[in-house]
Amino acid sequence: MQLVTADISDPINARILSVSEDRIAGFLEDPFAEIARLSDLPMETVIERLRGMLEAGVVRRIRQTLMATNLAPGALVAWNVPVDRLDEGFDYLAKRDPFSGHVVIRSTDADTPGSVYRLWTTLKVPQRFSMHAHCEMLASRIGATAFRIMPAKCLFVLGVGHIRRKGMEPGSRTDEPSGVLDTNIATLSPLEWQVLASLKREFESGELTSEPWRARADEAGVSYEEFLAVARALAERGVLGRFSTFLEHVKPSASGARVTRYNALFHWRVPLGREIEAGREVGRHHILTHAYWREGGPEFANVNIMAVAHGTEKDSVLAHKAAIDEHLASVGIPVTYTNVFWGGRSEIKPSEIMPQAYEAWCRAEGIDPATMRAT
Repeated sequence: MQLVTADISDPINARILSVSEDRIAGFLEDPFAEIARLSDLPMETVIERLRGMLEAGVVRRIRQTLMATNLAPGALVAWNVPVDRLDEGFDYLAKRDPFSGHVVIRSTDADTPGSVYRLWTTLKVPQRFSMHAHCEMLASRIGATAFRIMPAKCLFVLGVGHIRRKGMEPGSRTDEPSGVLDTNIATLSPLEWQVLASLKREFESGELTSEPWRARADEAGVSYEEFLAVARALAERGVLGRFSTFLEHVKPSASGARVTRYNALFHWRVPLGREIEAGREVGRHHILTHAYWREGGPEFANVNIMAVAHGTEKDSVLAHKAAIDEHLASVGIPVTYTNVFWGGRSEIKPSEIMPQAYEAWCRAEGIDPATMRAT
């Protein structure tokens, strides 16, 4: 029997991943059938290859993503942690705080504003609870001397697509400025939360089948038709994101290959009142996986536009940054300060957003949930 390769450079795997990473938007009853259609491959091949890559750790998770910014208050948080406690703090946030998502140790090429903030996380705190109280608690546990909470005022880019970005030319961008995604928090009914809990769970290898939501409907305790109806309604409200396969792009695979090597967080300071205009121009650039309006405050020289790009060569990532800078200048948007924070040690995981999960976590950590409620 011929073994199926899990290598991302395999032409069939690359063909599947170029679709499955970030081209299946919203909710579909049979997402694997749509991946097969768009990649022009039999569904049996798609499922076989995705199973192989998931089991090999090349794909780190397959799941229905949520627009978590609309389900729980979220922010990018920068932590000033003493160097001798940096790894300890990283481990705590990566392993013991399910509400911290991307956990990254970052550095700058020179001593610049904010460069003492080495530990960065994305954070979601479920509805009814206080983000500031959660950060205060975490600071005491990881030994942070200061932290900066930077909620997104709006988003311009939110995606992955590492495979299709390989070899992309600096300056590649859309014909029109990007759209704008709001961060308003949605109110869900108990039934919607019930369905969402099963909908968002990562797929195990054996669950990769046609019509994968049938088993999830049983898990949620509702009929298949009701599960689909609720999920479609959530998608129409903008609460659901993509059905996506997430590559392990931080750690090398068993063969030593890496999807990306450099993870850069770009900072720009643009004039007050021009944040959305600037963000839409930045967001046009295909290389970016994230772009948003966040206020860095005095700790970060009052930057207000941030974006993330990945690449295998540092010079290439900087060339993309230079092309974005040149584009901003060409459309008359002045940048009075800019910087790059490079990612080092990283752990990527989805943030938990279920209110009941927060209460259970607090009790397990010896914290009274009532003390963490928003006022």
